[in-house]
Amino acid sequence: MNKLNQKIPEEWSFLEFNKIATLRKNKYTPTIDEHLKCLELEHFEKGTGCLNGYIDSAQQSSTKNVFKSGDVLFGKLRPYLKKFNRPNFDGVCSTEIWVLNGLNTCKNSYLYLLIQTNKFSNICNVATGTHMPRADWNFVESIPFLLPPLAEQEKIAEILSVWDEAIEKLSGLIEQKKLLKKGLMQKLLTGKTRLSGFTQPWKTVKLGEIGKTYTGLSGKNSSDFGSGFPFITYMNIYLNNQIKNDQFEFVNIKENENQNAVKYGDIFFTTSSETPDEVGFASVLLFNPEVNTYLNSFCFGFRLNDFETLLPEFASFYFRSEDVRKIMLKLAQGATRFNLSKNELMKEKITIPSDITEQKAIADILQSCDLEIEKLKTKLDLLKLQKKGLMQQLLTGKIRVKVDK
Repeated sequence: MNKLNQKIPEEWSFLEFNKIATLRKNKYTPTIDEHLKCLELEHFEKGTGCLNGYIDSAQQSSTKNVFKSGDVLFGKLRPYLKKFNRPNFDGVCSTEIWVLNGLNTCKNSYLYLLIQTNKFSNICNVATGTHMPRADWNFVESIPFLLPPLAEQEKIAEILSVWDEAIEKLSGLIEQKKLLKKGLMQKLLTGKTRLSGFTQPWKTVKLGEIGKTYTGLSGKNSSDFGSGFPFITYMNIYLNNQIKNDQFEFVNIKENENQNAVKYGDIFFTTSSETPDEVGFASVLLFNPEVNTYLNSFCFGFRLNDFETLLPEFASFYFRSEDVRKIMLKLAQGATRFNLSKNELMKEKITIPSDITEQKAIADILQSCDLEIEKLKTKLDLLKLQKKGLMQQLLTGKIRVKVDK
Protein backbone atom coordinates (compact mmCIF):
# COMPACT_ATOMS: atom_id res chain seq x y z
CA MET A 1 0.00 0.00 0.00
CA ASN A 2 1.25 3.52 -0.72
CA LYS A 3 0.88 6.83 1.03
CA LEU A 4 -2.51 7.39 -0.62
CA ASN A 5 -3.75 4.10 0.82
CA GLN A 6 -4.31 2.75 -2.69
CA LYS A 7 -2.99 -0.54 -4.00
CA ILE A 8 -0.99 0.04 -7.16
CA PRO A 9 -0.15 -2.38 -9.95
CA GLU A 10 3.25 -4.00 -10.03
CA GLU A 11 5.94 -1.72 -11.53
CA TRP A 12 3.62 1.32 -11.40
CA SER A 13 4.37 4.31 -9.17
CA PHE A 14 2.91 7.54 -7.81
CA LEU A 15 4.73 10.68 -8.90
CA GLU A 16 3.96 14.33 -8.30
CA PHE A 17 2.89 16.07 -11.50
CA ASN A 18 6.03 18.21 -11.65
CA LYS A 19 8.02 14.95 -11.88
CA ILE A 20 5.79 13.81 -14.75
CA ALA A 21 5.54 16.96 -16.87
CA THR A 22 6.96 20.42 -17.26
CA LEU A 23 5.63 23.70 -18.67
CA ARG A 24 7.18 25.00 -21.87
CA LYS A 25 7.73 28.70 -21.16
CA ASN A 26 9.03 29.95 -24.51
CA LYS A 27 7.28 33.20 -25.50
CA TYR A 28 6.67 34.73 -28.91
CA THR A 29 5.87 38.31 -29.90
CA PRO A 30 3.89 38.38 -33.17
CA THR A 31 5.17 40.37 -36.15
CA ILE A 32 3.48 41.24 -39.44
CA ASP A 33 6.29 39.51 -41.36
CA GLU A 34 6.02 36.04 -39.82
CA HIS A 35 2.98 33.82 -40.30
CA LEU A 36 2.60 31.05 -37.74
CA LYS A 37 -0.44 28.96 -36.89
CA CYS A 38 -1.95 30.52 -33.78
CA LEU A 39 -4.40 28.70 -31.50
CA GLU A 40 -6.80 30.55 -29.23
CA LEU A 41 -9.20 28.95 -26.74
CA GLU A 42 -12.12 29.34 -29.14
CA HIS A 43 -10.40 26.95 -31.54
CA PHE A 44 -10.67 24.07 -29.06
CA GLU A 45 -13.83 21.95 -28.95
CA LYS A 46 -14.95 21.28 -25.40
CA GLY A 47 -14.09 17.81 -24.16
CA THR A 48 -13.16 16.21 -27.50
CA GLY A 49 -9.54 17.18 -28.13
CA CYS A 50 -10.50 18.43 -31.60
CA LEU A 51 -9.59 21.77 -33.17
CA ASN A 52 -11.94 23.86 -35.29
CA GLY A 53 -9.27 25.97 -36.96
CA TYR A 54 -6.56 28.50 -36.16
CA ILE A 55 -5.60 32.07 -37.06
CA ASP A 56 -2.53 33.77 -38.50
CA SER A 57 -0.11 34.96 -35.80
CA ALA A 58 0.54 38.09 -37.89
CA GLN A 59 -3.02 39.20 -37.05
CA GLN A 60 -2.21 39.16 -33.32
CA SER A 61 -0.44 41.72 -31.15
CA SER A 62 -0.26 40.10 -27.70
CA THR A 63 2.51 37.76 -26.49
CA LYS A 64 1.97 34.05 -27.20
CA ASN A 65 3.24 30.72 -25.91
CA VAL A 66 5.33 28.62 -28.29
CA PHE A 67 4.50 24.96 -28.87
CA LYS A 68 6.08 22.20 -30.94
CA SER A 69 4.46 19.30 -32.76
CA GLY A 70 3.51 16.65 -30.22
CA ASP A 71 3.31 19.01 -27.23
CA VAL A 72 0.26 18.69 -24.97
CA LEU A 73 -1.98 21.78 -24.76
CA PHE A 74 -4.47 22.42 -21.97
CA GLY A 75 -6.66 25.50 -21.49
CA LYS A 76 -6.02 26.83 -17.99
CA LEU A 77 -8.70 29.55 -18.25
CA ARG A 78 -12.06 28.13 -17.11
CA PRO A 79 -10.55 24.63 -16.94
CA TYR A 80 -14.00 23.08 -16.42
CA LEU A 81 -14.52 23.54 -20.18
CA LYS A 82 -11.93 20.76 -20.73
CA LYS A 83 -10.17 22.27 -23.74
CA PHE A 84 -7.13 20.25 -24.78
CA ASN A 85 -5.24 19.12 -27.88
CA ARG A 86 -1.99 17.56 -29.04
CA PRO A 87 -1.20 19.33 -32.34
CA ASN A 88 0.85 17.69 -35.11
CA PHE A 89 2.38 21.03 -36.14
CA ASP A 90 4.55 23.79 -34.65
CA GLY A 91 2.91 27.06 -33.72
CA VAL A 92 1.96 29.56 -31.02
CA CYS A 93 -1.02 29.81 -28.72
CA SER A 94 -2.72 31.99 -26.15
CA THR A 95 -0.94 32.41 -22.83
CA GLU A 96 -4.18 31.08 -21.29
CA ILE A 97 -3.09 27.66 -22.61
CA TRP A 98 -0.53 25.50 -20.85
CA VAL A 99 2.09 23.94 -23.13
CA LEU A 100 3.04 20.67 -21.40
CA ASN A 101 5.84 18.20 -22.04
CA GLY A 102 6.44 14.83 -20.45
CA LEU A 103 9.70 14.33 -18.56
CA ASN A 104 11.73 11.12 -18.83
CA THR A 105 9.09 9.41 -16.66
CA CYS A 106 6.19 10.05 -19.03
CA LYS A 107 5.58 9.87 -22.77
CA ASN A 108 3.71 12.82 -24.28
CA SER A 109 1.19 10.39 -25.76
CA TYR A 110 0.38 9.19 -22.22
CA LEU A 111 0.51 12.68 -20.72
CA TYR A 112 -2.19 13.65 -23.22
CA LEU A 113 -4.42 10.94 -21.72
CA LEU A 114 -3.58 11.95 -18.17
CA ILE A 115 -4.78 15.54 -18.63
CA GLN A 116 -8.13 14.19 -19.87
CA THR A 117 -8.89 12.27 -16.66
CA ASN A 118 -11.51 13.36 -14.13
CA LYS A 119 -8.76 13.59 -11.50
CA PHE A 120 -6.76 16.12 -13.51
CA SER A 121 -9.91 18.08 -14.32
CA ASN A 122 -10.98 18.20 -10.67
CA ILE A 123 -7.52 19.35 -9.58
CA CYS A 124 -7.43 22.09 -12.21
CA ASN A 125 -10.85 23.26 -11.09
CA VAL A 126 -9.37 24.11 -7.69
CA ALA A 127 -8.70 27.38 -9.46
CA THR A 128 -7.78 30.95 -8.64
CA GLY A 129 -10.18 33.76 -9.48
CA THR A 130 -13.98 33.76 -9.50
CA HIS A 131 -15.14 35.70 -12.56
CA MET A 132 -12.44 34.18 -14.81
CA PRO A 133 -11.11 31.12 -12.90
CA ARG A 134 -7.71 29.75 -13.90
CA ALA A 135 -6.00 26.49 -13.04
CA ASP A 136 -3.20 27.04 -10.53
CA TRP A 137 0.08 25.41 -11.61
CA ASN A 138 1.57 25.78 -8.12
CA PHE A 139 -1.23 23.55 -6.83
CA VAL A 140 -1.41 21.13 -9.76
CA GLU A 141 2.32 20.39 -9.83
CA SER A 142 2.29 19.00 -6.28
CA ILE A 143 -0.49 16.43 -6.85
CA PRO A 144 0.65 12.79 -7.32
CA PHE A 145 -0.59 10.70 -10.25
CA LEU A 146 -0.36 6.98 -10.89
CA LEU A 147 2.08 6.18 -13.69
CA PRO A 148 2.88 2.91 -15.50
CA PRO A 149 6.30 2.06 -17.02
CA LEU A 150 7.12 3.77 -20.34
CA ALA A 151 6.48 0.69 -22.50
CA GLU A 152 3.03 0.23 -20.96
CA GLN A 153 2.31 3.94 -21.40
CA GLU A 154 2.97 3.61 -25.13
CA LYS A 155 0.70 0.57 -25.43
CA ILE A 156 -2.15 2.25 -23.55
CA ALA A 157 -1.82 5.36 -25.70
CA GLU A 158 -1.81 3.23 -28.85
CA ILE A 159 -5.06 1.50 -27.83
CA LEU A 160 -6.86 4.72 -26.93
CA SER A 161 -5.68 6.46 -30.10
CA VAL A 162 -8.22 4.32 -31.96
CA TRP A 163 -11.01 6.09 -30.06
CA ASP A 164 -9.34 9.48 -30.56
CA GLU A 165 -9.24 8.96 -34.32
CA ALA A 166 -12.89 7.89 -34.39
CA ILE A 167 -13.94 10.88 -32.26
CA GLU A 168 -11.98 13.31 -34.45
CA LYS A 169 -13.44 11.82 -37.64
CA LEU A 170 -17.01 11.97 -36.33
CA SER A 171 -16.54 15.50 -34.96
CA GLY A 172 -15.31 16.58 -38.40
CA LEU A 173 -18.37 15.02 -40.03
CA ILE A 174 -20.67 16.86 -37.63
CA GLU A 175 -18.97 20.16 -38.49
CA GLN A 176 -19.41 19.41 -42.20
CA LYS A 177 -23.14 18.76 -41.65
CA LYS A 178 -23.45 22.02 -39.70
CA LEU A 179 -21.81 23.94 -42.54
CA LEU A 180 -24.14 22.26 -45.04
CA LYS A 181 -27.14 23.27 -42.94
CA LYS A 182 -25.80 26.82 -42.61
CA GLY A 183 -25.47 27.05 -46.39
CA LEU A 184 -28.99 25.71 -46.90
CA MET A 185 -30.37 28.21 -44.40
CA GLN A 186 -28.71 31.10 -46.22
CA LYS A 187 -30.19 29.98 -49.53
CA LEU A 188 -33.64 28.76 -48.47
CA LEU A 189 -34.46 31.39 -45.83
CA THR A 190 -33.66 34.30 -48.16
CA GLY A 191 -35.39 32.98 -51.27
CA LYS A 192 -32.09 32.84 -53.19
CA THR A 193 -32.91 29.19 -53.83
CA ARG A 194 -36.55 28.19 -54.30
CA LEU A 195 -37.88 24.69 -53.80
CA SER A 196 -39.47 22.98 -56.78
CA GLY A 197 -43.13 23.81 -57.25
CA PHE A 198 -43.10 27.14 -55.40
CA THR A 199 -43.26 30.31 -57.53
CA GLN A 200 -45.40 32.71 -55.49
CA PRO A 201 -43.50 35.93 -54.62
CA TRP A 202 -42.36 36.38 -51.02
CA LYS A 203 -43.91 39.15 -48.94
CA THR A 204 -42.53 41.71 -46.49
CA VAL A 205 -44.29 42.12 -43.16
CA LYS A 206 -43.70 44.30 -40.10
CA LEU A 207 -43.17 42.25 -36.95
CA GLY A 208 -45.43 44.48 -34.88
CA GLU A 209 -48.30 43.79 -37.31
CA ILE A 210 -48.20 39.99 -37.07
CA GLY A 211 -47.89 39.57 -33.30
CA LYS A 212 -47.46 41.13 -29.86
CA THR A 213 -44.68 40.98 -27.28
CA TYR A 214 -44.91 40.09 -23.59
CA THR A 215 -42.42 40.16 -20.73
CA GLY A 216 -40.97 37.35 -18.67
CA LEU A 217 -40.97 36.93 -14.91
CA SER A 218 -39.78 39.64 -12.55
CA GLY A 219 -37.07 37.42 -10.98
CA LYS A 220 -33.73 36.68 -12.60
CA ASN A 221 -33.58 32.90 -12.05
CA SER A 222 -35.37 29.98 -10.46
CA SER A 223 -33.82 30.62 -7.03
CA ASP A 224 -35.81 33.86 -6.81
CA PHE A 225 -39.07 31.94 -6.81
CA GLY A 226 -38.67 28.51 -5.24
CA SER A 227 -39.93 25.33 -6.87
CA GLY A 228 -43.25 25.10 -8.67
CA PHE A 229 -44.10 25.72 -12.32
CA PRO A 230 -41.87 24.99 -15.36
CA PHE A 231 -39.58 27.89 -16.17
CA ILE A 232 -37.73 28.56 -19.46
CA THR A 233 -34.22 29.84 -18.76
CA TYR A 234 -32.03 32.24 -20.71
CA MET A 235 -29.69 29.40 -21.72
CA ASN A 236 -32.63 27.31 -23.01
CA ILE A 237 -33.27 30.04 -25.53
CA TYR A 238 -29.68 31.07 -26.29
CA LEU A 239 -28.50 27.52 -27.05
CA ASN A 240 -31.52 26.11 -28.90
CA ASN A 241 -33.68 27.27 -31.77
CA GLN A 242 -36.52 25.10 -30.43
CA ILE A 243 -37.63 24.67 -26.82
CA LYS A 244 -37.96 21.06 -25.68
CA ASN A 245 -39.96 19.86 -22.69
CA ASP A 246 -36.92 18.38 -20.92
CA GLN A 247 -35.13 21.75 -20.61
CA PHE A 248 -37.19 23.36 -17.88
CA GLU A 249 -36.33 24.49 -14.39
CA PHE A 250 -39.16 25.13 -11.92
CA VAL A 251 -40.43 28.27 -10.20
CA ASN A 252 -43.22 29.17 -7.79
CA ILE A 253 -45.58 31.78 -9.26
CA LYS A 254 -47.89 33.76 -6.99
CA GLU A 255 -51.51 33.89 -8.21
CA ASN A 256 -51.67 37.69 -8.04
CA GLU A 257 -48.57 38.19 -10.19
CA ASN A 258 -50.66 37.69 -13.34
CA GLN A 259 -47.66 36.46 -15.30
CA ASN A 260 -47.88 35.39 -18.92
CA ALA A 261 -47.88 31.62 -19.45
CA VAL A 262 -46.21 30.54 -22.70
CA LYS A 263 -48.06 28.77 -25.52
CA TYR A 264 -47.29 26.73 -28.63
CA GLY A 265 -45.84 28.95 -31.36
CA ASP A 266 -44.46 31.63 -29.03
CA ILE A 267 -41.09 33.03 -30.10
CA PHE A 268 -38.63 33.99 -27.36
CA PHE A 269 -35.75 36.46 -27.70
CA THR A 270 -32.73 36.98 -25.46
CA THR A 271 -32.71 40.66 -24.54
CA SER A 272 -29.68 41.35 -22.35
CA SER A 273 -26.05 40.24 -22.37
CA GLU A 274 -22.47 41.35 -21.78
CA THR A 275 -21.80 41.14 -25.53
CA PRO A 276 -23.96 42.20 -28.50
CA ASP A 277 -23.36 38.81 -30.13
CA GLU A 278 -25.62 37.09 -27.57
CA VAL A 279 -28.52 39.52 -27.86
CA GLY A 280 -31.58 38.65 -29.93
CA PHE A 281 -31.14 34.89 -30.18
CA ALA A 282 -34.53 33.31 -30.75
CA SER A 283 -36.14 30.03 -29.81
CA VAL A 284 -39.64 28.80 -30.60
CA LEU A 285 -41.94 26.69 -28.45
CA LEU A 286 -43.21 23.87 -30.68
CA PHE A 287 -45.53 22.05 -28.28
CA ASN A 288 -48.29 22.98 -25.85
CA PRO A 289 -47.14 22.66 -22.22
CA GLU A 290 -49.40 20.47 -20.07
CA VAL A 291 -49.17 22.96 -17.18
CA ASN A 292 -48.62 26.70 -17.06
CA THR A 293 -45.03 27.43 -18.09
CA TYR A 294 -43.23 30.77 -17.75
CA LEU A 295 -40.40 32.81 -19.24
CA ASN A 296 -37.40 34.37 -17.46
CA SER A 297 -36.79 38.10 -17.17
CA PHE A 298 -33.76 38.33 -19.49
CA CYS A 299 -35.95 37.34 -22.45
CA PHE A 300 -39.27 38.43 -23.89
CA GLY A 301 -41.97 36.54 -25.74
CA PHE A 302 -43.54 37.27 -29.11
CA ARG A 303 -46.97 35.75 -29.71
CA LEU A 304 -48.18 35.53 -33.31
CA ASN A 305 -51.71 36.73 -34.10
CA ASP A 306 -52.18 33.55 -36.15
CA PHE A 307 -50.13 30.89 -37.94
CA GLU A 308 -51.36 31.79 -41.42
CA THR A 309 -48.66 34.42 -41.97
CA LEU A 310 -45.73 32.84 -40.14
CA LEU A 311 -45.40 29.14 -39.33
CA PRO A 312 -43.70 28.51 -35.93
CA GLU A 313 -41.59 25.65 -37.34
CA PHE A 314 -40.30 27.99 -40.07
CA ALA A 315 -39.76 30.78 -37.54
CA SER A 316 -37.51 28.50 -35.43
CA PHE A 317 -34.98 28.56 -38.27
CA TYR A 318 -35.75 31.94 -39.81
CA PHE A 319 -34.96 33.95 -36.67
CA ARG A 320 -31.54 32.23 -36.46
CA SER A 321 -30.61 33.15 -40.05
CA GLU A 322 -27.66 35.42 -40.87
CA ASP A 323 -29.90 38.23 -42.13
CA VAL A 324 -31.92 38.33 -38.91
CA ARG A 325 -28.77 38.12 -36.77
CA LYS A 326 -27.53 41.28 -38.56
CA ILE A 327 -30.74 43.04 -37.52
CA MET A 328 -30.24 41.97 -33.90
CA LEU A 329 -26.64 43.19 -33.84
CA LYS A 330 -27.80 46.54 -35.19
CA LEU A 331 -30.47 46.84 -32.50
CA ALA A 332 -28.28 45.78 -29.56
CA GLN A 333 -27.69 48.94 -27.52
CA GLY A 334 -25.27 49.54 -24.65
CA ALA A 335 -21.68 49.92 -23.54
CA THR A 336 -20.79 47.45 -20.77
CA ARG A 337 -24.07 45.55 -21.16
CA PHE A 338 -26.18 45.30 -24.30
CA ASN A 339 -29.96 45.25 -24.50
CA LEU A 340 -32.62 44.65 -27.14
CA SER A 341 -35.71 46.86 -27.14
CA LYS A 342 -39.01 45.07 -27.81
CA ASN A 343 -40.47 48.23 -29.32
CA GLU A 344 -37.57 48.74 -31.71
CA LEU A 345 -37.65 45.10 -32.82
CA MET A 346 -41.37 45.34 -33.56
CA LYS A 347 -40.63 48.13 -36.07
CA GLU A 348 -38.44 45.81 -38.14
CA LYS A 349 -39.66 44.17 -41.34
CA ILE A 350 -38.99 40.61 -42.46
CA THR A 351 -39.40 38.98 -45.87
CA ILE A 352 -40.93 35.50 -45.82
CA PRO A 353 -42.70 33.07 -48.18
CA SER A 354 -46.30 34.10 -48.87
CA ASP A 355 -47.28 30.45 -49.25
CA ILE A 356 -47.38 28.78 -45.82
CA THR A 357 -46.74 25.39 -47.46
CA GLU A 358 -43.43 26.70 -48.76
CA GLN A 359 -42.52 27.70 -45.20
CA LYS A 360 -43.37 24.16 -44.06
CA ALA A 361 -41.33 22.57 -46.85
CA ILE A 362 -38.27 24.66 -45.93
CA ALA A 363 -38.70 23.88 -42.24
CA ASP A 364 -38.97 20.14 -42.99
CA ILE A 365 -35.66 20.16 -44.89
CA LEU A 366 -33.82 22.03 -42.14
CA GLN A 367 -35.41 19.86 -39.46
CA SER A 368 -34.11 16.75 -41.26
CA CYS A 369 -30.62 18.31 -41.14
CA ASP A 370 -31.00 18.79 -37.40
CA LEU A 371 -32.12 15.19 -36.90
CA GLU A 372 -29.12 13.91 -38.84
CA ILE A 373 -26.77 16.06 -36.78
CA GLU A 374 -28.40 14.91 -33.53
CA LYS A 375 -27.95 11.26 -34.50
CA LEU A 376 -24.26 11.89 -35.18
CA LYS A 377 -23.92 13.72 -31.84
CA THR A 378 -25.46 10.71 -30.09
CA LYS A 379 -22.85 8.45 -31.71
CA LEU A 380 -20.13 10.89 -30.68
CA ASP A 381 -21.35 10.91 -27.07
CA LEU A 382 -21.27 7.10 -27.09
CA LEU A 383 -17.69 7.07 -28.39
CA LYS A 384 -16.61 9.55 -25.73
CA LEU A 385 -18.32 7.47 -23.06
CA GLN A 386 -16.59 4.31 -24.29
CA LYS A 387 -13.22 6.06 -24.25
CA LYS A 388 -13.84 7.45 -20.77
CA GLY A 389 -14.69 3.98 -19.44
CA LEU A 390 -11.66 2.40 -21.09
CA MET A 391 -9.39 5.17 -19.77
CA GLN A 392 -10.67 4.53 -16.26
CA GLN A 393 -9.70 0.88 -16.56
CA LEU A 394 -6.36 1.32 -18.33
CA LEU A 395 -4.99 4.37 -16.51
CA THR A 396 -5.63 2.85 -13.09
CA GLY A 397 -4.17 -0.56 -13.95
CA LYS A 398 -7.48 -2.35 -13.37
CA ILE A 399 -6.99 -3.75 -16.86
CA ARG A 400 -3.37 -4.45 -17.82
CA VAL A 401 -2.05 -4.48 -21.36
CA LYS A 402 0.49 -6.87 -22.82
CA VAL A 403 3.76 -5.22 -23.71
CA ASP A 404 6.05 -6.66 -26.35
CA LYS A 405 9.36 -7.71 -24.82
